[in-house]
Amino acid sequence: MTLFDRDLAPATPAGTEAGPPAAEAGPTVRLRLDVAYSGAGFRGFAAQPGQRTVGGKLAAAIATVVGHDVELTCAGRTDAGVHATGQVVHVDVRAGVDVTRLVRSVNAMLGPAVVVRAGVVAAPGFDARRSASARRYRYLVLEADTPDPLLAPMAWQVPGPLDLRAMVAGADALVGEHDFRAFCRRRPGAPPGTPVRRRVIDARCREVAVPPGELGDPARLLRFDVEADSFCHQMVRSIVGVLVEVGRGRRRVADVTWLLQSGDRSRGGVIAPPHGLCLTGVTYP
Repeated sequence: MTLFDRDLAPATPAGTEAGPPAAEAGPTVRLRLDVAYSGAGFRGFAAQPGQRTVGGKLAAAIATVVGHDVELTCAGRTDAGVHATGQVVHVDVRAGVDVTRLVRSVNAMLGPAVVVRAGVVAAPGFDARRSASARRYRYLVLEADTPDPLLAPMAWQVPGPLDLRAMVAGADALVGEHDFRAFCRRRPGAPPGTPVRRRVIDARCREVAVPPGELGDPARLLRFDVEADSFCHQMVRSIVGVLVEVGRGRRRVADVTWLLQSGDRSRGGVIAPPHGLCLTGVTYP
């Protein structure tokens, strides 16, 4: 992978982890940070008491550099085990901070598991979550009978054969605005039957070009890319799970449309594991 309806909740303070005292009142500046991380070993992005999370560690590292507690807002709160190469975060710090030094220091503390790829003073009114117009996710599937030690942390191994043409056709049916209740976990407190409408801008599957013999024989690395204006909880993993079932012949291509129309989560089937998902980018106007 981010991300989900939960993104609309208020940002979680970094105070769930030990850090410097809060800053005295004074002028602040908002920073935009482009962040990448491996989700392995983290309980997701959002800070949680007593848990090792990406947001908790990142906020604590920033607080150490700037000398006061901070709150982070991210474009998509990824779940436990989900990765990111294009996460975007904003944070308010005291004015006059040396952004280059901040980025260098945070990376020294957290890298290579979590790194800030770029940091700039944000434009007026910028909000990492609310200003975003689209988010992009990638999911990797290793079609192979034998696991690959190097790809195991970032790709879901599925025994072949998989019908790639059928999966491509199934992905095409997702493009456009639909009710994705069958592909999402219902929000706590939401009445049953509440539509979960999302606009999918692009959804595609393709084989990744890999030198012959590098993955073993026979084996293929498949990539699923989904871009939408916003996502609900487990949406991409549910989509991939259904498309893999289509590829294995356990569902028909027409079943993708049928699921969208049914709005029935219980019929959604397999949910792909989190370690194959990566948030690859966020679009802003």
